[in-house]
Amino acid sequence: MSIHDGHRGRMKEEFLARPGSFPDHKLLELLLFYVNPRGDTNPLAHALIEHFGSLGGVLDALPEELIKVPGVGSHAVTLFKVVKETSGRYLAGRSKVDEVVTGAADAYRILYPYFFGARDERVYLLCMDGKGKSLGVRLIAEGNVNAAEVTTRGVVEAALSLNATQVILAHNHVSGLALPSEEDRSTTRYLAKVLATVGVTLADHLIVVDDDMVSLWESGFRFRE
Repeated sequence: MSIHDGHRGRMKEEFLARPGSFPDHKLLELLLFYVNPRGDTNPLAHALIEHFGSLGGVLDALPEELIKVPGVGSHAVTLFKVVKETSGRYLAGRSKVDEVVTGAADAYRILYPYFFGARDERVYLLCMDGKGKSLGVRLIAEGNVNAAEVTTRGVVEAALSLNATQVILAHNHVSGLALPSEEDRSTTRYLAKVLATVGVTLADHLIVVDDDMVSLWESGFRFRE
């Protein structure tokens, strides 16, 4: 029996009893139990937090950066990526497909999980019927850290594939600033006109940054009648 077995048992009990009170380094320490069945994982957990700055930083780190930290092997890298991907899918799965969207806040609640942990720019389309009921979310484009190319055909096909009569476009700014650029505005105007020709209304365009969001429509930018 390892000298750490008692400590691990207490850690698991403490986590199950009070998961919300667990500090980040303890969560990492607990995760690392499953890739290091015998050793003391506390020093490595602290080292990871110190190196990447936070728990989010560890989970967002690229595999090639994680592997540089002494003590981190391929099993730990895979586990961290599984945890991050599972978290994103869990959040997306909690969004109700048939939820009624009455404004930007409702749309953001549905769309935010799709941007969870994104390191590059993504563009999504939230499709709705005439009463605002959500019909589904479609990925339109995914790019590098600077931009994602949005194609008119992709937007129109996504809207028509779900028989949407109105849609909300959303993309993230990896720069950390949720301020619409002139390119964002011109793209919004153009897509609103194109969608109108096929009987679909562009209801809004959201810019997402971490836990923040800006609605072009609610900010006063008028791109449709």
